[in-house]
Amino acid sequence: MGVSYKLGMVLAVVLAAAGVGWAAPAAAGTATPEGCRALRLHGKKAEATACFEALARSGNAYEMAEGYWGLEDYEQAKKEFEVAIAQPKAPAEWRVRYGMLFHARFNNKDAADLFNEALAQDPTNAQAYLGLATLSADGFDEKATEYVAKAIELDPKLVEAHELSANLLLEDKKSDEAVKEANAAVALSPDALDAMAVLAAADLLVDKNADADAWLAKIKAVNPGYGEGYAIVARHLVLNYRYPEGVAYYRKAVEADPRLWSARSELGINLMRLGEEDEPRQQLELSYTNGQTDAATANSLKLLDSYKNFVTTKDDTTILRMWKSESDLLEPYFSEQLHKAIATYSAKYKMKLSGPVQLEVYPNHEDFAVRTMGMPGLGALGVTFGNVVAMDSPSGRKPGDFNWGATMWHEMSHVFILSATNFRVPRWFTEGLAVHEEGQVDPRWANRLTPEVVVAVRDRKLLAVTEMDQGFVFPKYPEQVLVSYWQAGTICDYIAERWGNDALLGMVHSFAELKTTAEAIELNLHESPEQFDKDYAAWLDKRIGSTVKNFDEWRKQLKAFVELSKAADSNGTVLAKALVAMIQMYPEYVGDANAYEFLAKAQLAKKDDKGAAETLNTYVSMGGENPDALKQLASLQEEAGDKKAAAETLERLNFIYPEDQALHSKLGDLLLAEHDNAGAVREYQAVLALKPLDMASAKYDLAKAYLAAGDKAKAEENVLGSLEVAPGYKPAQKLLLEIEGK
Repeated sequence: MGVSYKLGMVLAVVLAAAGVGWAAPAAAGTATPEGCRALRLHGKKAEATACFEALARSGNAYEMAEGYWGLEDYEQAKKEFEVAIAQPKAPAEWRVRYGMLFHARFNNKDAADLFNEALAQDPTNAQAYLGLATLSADGFDEKATEYVAKAIELDPKLVEAHELSANLLLEDKKSDEAVKEANAAVALSPDALDAMAVLAAADLLVDKNADADAWLAKIKAVNPGYGEGYAIVARHLVLNYRYPEGVAYYRKAVEADPRLWSARSELGINLMRLGEEDEPRQQLELSYTNGQTDAATANSLKLLDSYKNFVTTKDDTTILRMWKSESDLLEPYFSEQLHKAIATYSAKYKMKLSGPVQLEVYPNHEDFAVRTMGMPGLGALGVTFGNVVAMDSPSGRKPGDFNWGATMWHEMSHVFILSATNFRVPRWFTEGLAVHEEGQVDPRWANRLTPEVVVAVRDRKLLAVTEMDQGFVFPKYPEQVLVSYWQAGTICDYIAERWGNDALLGMVHSFAELKTTAEAIELNLHESPEQFDKDYAAWLDKRIGSTVKNFDEWRKQLKAFVELSKAADSNGTVLAKALVAMIQMYPEYVGDANAYEFLAKAQLAKKDDKGAAETLNTYVSMGGENPDALKQLASLQEEAGDKKAAAETLERLNFIYPEDQALHSKLGDLLLAEHDNAGAVREYQAVLALKPLDMASAKYDLAKAYLAAGDKAKAEENVLGSLEVAPGYKPAQKLLLEIEGK
C-alpha cells in the first residue's frame, strides 16, 4: 500500500534469496515474511496467500504472526506477536513489525510504544524511526521529518524511508526536494512503487499529465492491481484543494484494487466533501464492514446518519443545510449573508460560479470536525471543499468566541478563488485573501493582532513570502498556523493598500496559470520576492512596531494591574490611568482581561456613562466581541438617545451570538422605532423561533411589525395567534380592532 496506506508492508526484492518462486505456492519452511510481502507487492495474490498460509503453519511465533497478518486475521496475528516478543532474545525488528500491525489497525498509541521499546533495545534501528515517522506523518507532525531523516541516516538504503521523505516533502510544497528523494528510492529499488506515485503526483500538481501517466504506467507494469499508487496521487491532489481530481484518482485506486478499503473510505469521505450522500454511504459502509474501522470512516458514517436531523433549503444559487431545531432562527440571517457574499464576490472577482453553493452549519463541533479529518492546518471554524462549505453554528461555541458572519464570508472567498484558479492556488494566498476579505466586509472583522502574533513578530518568526505554505502544513511551533493566517492576511492587506485590489486579482489569474508565488509577485507587483519581504516588513513595522516594542512592558503592566485591583483600597483614578496606559501600549488587544472592559467598568462606577460608551465603542472598533460588553454599549447608546447607534451595535451581536431572545426583542423594538419595519419583522420572528415562554407578547410584537410594514394579513394572523394563546391579552385585542378598523 502507499506510504500512508502501506500499513507496514516492507518493499523487498529478495525473492531469490528467500527461496520463494513466482508460480508455485510456498511450502512451510521455505516461506519468509519478506518473500511473501514481495509476492503481494508484485500482484501475485494467489502465491502471496499461499506464502502467508505457509508462514501461519510454520510453528515459529514471529512467522505465524506475519502469516496471520498477511491473511488479515489481525487478532490471531496480535496473539502470535505477543508470544514472539516475549521470547528472551526477540530482536527489535519484531517489535517494529508488531508496531506496524497496530498502526495498520488504527492504534497509533500502542504502535508508538512498541517503536520506542525497539529503540530502547536497539538505538540504531532505522525501521523503528521509520515507524515513528509514519505515525507523526498521520497527524502532520513536524517531527515526522526529523524521524525519517534519522532513519535514512542509520540506513541510507532504506527505500521506504526515502519514499516517506518524498511524500512529506511534497506535502510541504518542497517539490524539487520531493522529486530528488523519490528518485533516490527508485534508484535503490526498481520496485519503489510509492516513490513512483509521488513522482506522478508531483507532475500532476504542475499539470504535467503525460509525465504523470508515464510513472503510473511503470507502477502498473510491476503490479496492475497496485491501487495504493493512485491513492497516494489522490491524497496529494486533495491536500492541494483539487478535490474533483482527487476523487477521480481514488476511483482509479479502488478500480485497481477493489479491496483497498482505506482508499475506498477516502473516496467516500471526499465525495461527501463534494456534497454527495448516497454513494459516500455505500463506499463507507462497504469499507467499514470489511475492517476499515478507523475514526474517519466511523465518524463519517455517523455524520451521514445525523443528516436526518437537518433541514435543507434550496434556490438557484444556494443550498443551505441547518439543524432542525435552529433552522427557523438562523436561516434568514445565513441566507441573507450567503446571497450577499455571492453577489459581492461575483462582482469583485469578475466571475460566476459553476453551480450553487452548499453551506452546512453544524451545532455540534465534533460533527463539523469530521469534515476536516486528515486535512492539515485548517482553521477550527469553517472549511471549504469547492462549492461546499461546512462551518460551526454559533450555538456550538461559547458566546463571544465565534463570529459566524466573518467565518462565512472567509469561506465564501475560498469558494470563488478555488473556482477561479481551478484549484491551483497556494494555501497561503487563498487563506490570506480570505482573511483580508473579512476586513473588507467589516473593518471590525479585520485581522486581529493577538499576543501570539506579537511574540512571533518580536522573535522574528515570520516566514518569507515564498515559504508561507510551510507555516500551514508542518508548523514548527504550536502557534504557527494561527500566526500564518495573520501574516498571510496582512500580506494581502499590504498588497491591496500599495498596489490595489487589481494586483490581488492579477495574482489570482497568475496562480490559475500555474505561476509560483515568486513568479506571481514579480508579474503583478514588479519586484522580487526578496524585495517584497523587505518592503512588507517595513510596512508592518509602521503599523505594529510600537505594539511589538511595548509588548513586554504591557504584559508587566497587565500583571501589575491585576495585583493592584485585588487590593481592597485600590485607588480608582490610579487604576484608570494604568488601564489607559495599557490601551496606548497595545490598542489592538481585545481578548480576555482586556483593558477596555476594565476601564468601562471603572467609568460606569464613577457615573461617567459618556466615557464608558466611548471606551466600549473603541473596543468594538478594534474587533471586541464580548456579548455583554456590546449589550452594555447598546444600552448606553439608547440612554443617550441614539437609538440608531444602539440598533447597529445589537445588529453586530447577531453575528456573534444570535441565540439570545432578549437581544432580538430589544433590537426589534429599536428597529421598529427607527421605522426599519422589515428588520423588526425579522427580529420578532427570531424571538418566536426561540420559543419564548410569553408567546402571546411575541406574536403581538410580530403583528405590530407586520402592520407597520403594510402586511395587514400577516398582522392579523399573528395577533389572532396572540389571542389564541392569551384571549384576555388587552394589547392584542386593541391591535386587532385597529387592524380590522383599517
